[in-house]
Amino acid sequence: MNYCFAETKPHAVVSPYPAQGHINPLFKLAKLLHLRGFHITFVHTQYTYKRILKTRGPNALDGLPDFRFETISDGLFSMDYDDADVRQHRPSLLNSVRKNCLQPFRDLLVRLNQSATDGHNHNPPVTCLVSDCYLTFPIQAAQEFSLPILLLCPSSAASLLTVMHFPTLLDKGITPLKDESYLTNGYLENKADCIPGMNNFRLKDLLSYVRTTDPNDVMVEYILEVADRVPRASAIAFNTFDELESDVLDALFSVFPSLYTIGPLTSFLNQSPHNYLATFGSNLWKEDHECLEWLESKEPSSVVYVNFGSFTVMSAEQLLEFAWGLTNSKKPFLWIIRPDLVIGGSVILSFEFVNETRDRGLITSWCPQEKVLNHPSIGGFLTHCGWNSTTESLCAGVPMVCWPFFADQLTNCRYICKEWGVGIEIDTNVKRKEVEKSVNELMVGEMGKKMRQKIMELKKKAEEDTKPGGSSYLNLDKVIKEVLLKQN
Repeated sequence: MNYCFAETKPHAVVSPYPAQGHINPLFKLAKLLHLRGFHITFVHTQYTYKRILKTRGPNALDGLPDFRFETISDGLFSMDYDDADVRQHRPSLLNSVRKNCLQPFRDLLVRLNQSATDGHNHNPPVTCLVSDCYLTFPIQAAQEFSLPILLLCPSSAASLLTVMHFPTLLDKGITPLKDESYLTNGYLENKADCIPGMNNFRLKDLLSYVRTTDPNDVMVEYILEVADRVPRASAIAFNTFDELESDVLDALFSVFPSLYTIGPLTSFLNQSPHNYLATFGSNLWKEDHECLEWLESKEPSSVVYVNFGSFTVMSAEQLLEFAWGLTNSKKPFLWIIRPDLVIGGSVILSFEFVNETRDRGLITSWCPQEKVLNHPSIGGFLTHCGWNSTTESLCAGVPMVCWPFFADQLTNCRYICKEWGVGIEIDTNVKRKEVEKSVNELMVGEMGKKMRQKIMELKKKAEEDTKPGGSSYLNLDKVIKEVLLKQN
């Protein structure tokens, strides 16, 4: 449905937290709103804007007359960067975004409204804000400019529920941990029964920030700020669907009366006539499209796709365990190894490994993940369990081997392996025998067959929910009418 029924289009300013896993879902929602008649201004930080131009070419963010890109400063000093490391220092970025982004964002809104009045850029005045729920400054700006604001949670609903209950975890003395021995003494096996809707979860399945021993942890401070400010927004949307996280969503309704499930966004876009937006990308790394040609030479459902996302890092020893586990599985694999994946620099894989896997392994630094996951030759996904990767794998009907790293990935892994039954978890202390066994079980074992059947059922449900008449489709219509088009 197109909502461009007035002389001027509704104008949404869309703001993601400046990290790959946050940019992607906000960008998908911006595309969906544009397809429904909105003028879009998508806000990058200067750093991420330059990264995308570097990886996708100097014209990658030229946009359309009614889908424009703007930048604000993230407050950090300008820095040299190359393809070796895209990740900015996380605590520094968090603190800087909290303290320094509100004023540049205010200035941008004033400028956009001024240009609408002047008629120079042919953009309508700003009518609403759409923000990452882990950014708090747009909430303040929405109040100051009397604009409706929709927050999108780019992670699982369960992860935000944990955020909202962090004050309880602190009050009960569950976190911070008394000392590091609590990481290994069985304490984390305790049930997280103080969080309604997460009765089947253990402390070890919650956001990794529960594991801090520092009472002044910057991440905990940031989480408490999010928990305080998020309820002040007009509404919140989740990149999930009702059946996926039903207990958690029921619990969240008591916190957010205006809550909308509008996912999976991947399935939504797959079913939308959006060819003219397909070239709009948001990857901070240069994608290797030749790997798709390599996949053409492989048998259906025969290849293991390996990608640990945009932020995971590992030791050289862990990388080698994965390498030899994949080798010994005898299965074809496509492995994404970012230049900054290994702590302390790159690792040269041995001639023996290269020789052993020459005919069935391909290693590259980044790829168009959704195209890869939907390729007929892909049979399994060895993943870090980021929410984007999780939902994209569900939408492609590809079961998973899980090696979560941090943040919400631990929660997502619990869902994948225990709640939905579509994945196998590998221990943090990864060993090649376990990798070999898990990959083979997923690809050709009886357990893998059952997982494939279950994930195809979830894929079908996701498609039903995001097609016209489905619950997520109707929720997107509702949030547009009830929140984004509502005049304060």
